[in-house]
Amino acid sequence: MDEIVFFDTLREGLWVAVTVSLPILTAALLSGVTVGLFQALTSIQEMTLTFVPKLLAIVVVFWMSMGFMLQTLLSFFTGRIVPLASGG
Repeated sequence: MDEIVFFDTLREGLWVAVTVSLPILTAALLSGVTVGLFQALTSIQEMTLTFVPKLLAIVVVFWMSMGFMLQTLLSFFTGRIVPLASGG
């Protein structure tokens, strides 16, 4: 395998990883900021108040974006990895 092909595949794989993880990370960020703002405004310092809404937001967003994630990963592997493995 040529170095250029290797590094280009690695770059594309990292971009796919960022693309796939972006919805979940965005949900965690937004729910964390919202709960943190709520805690700062009300002076409620409960640990489960930060954990449970963030976990629920992550699970909901993961469930909603599973199709997108699967399609992105499948297209990367069938379009990029499988041709390299088969020698094409």
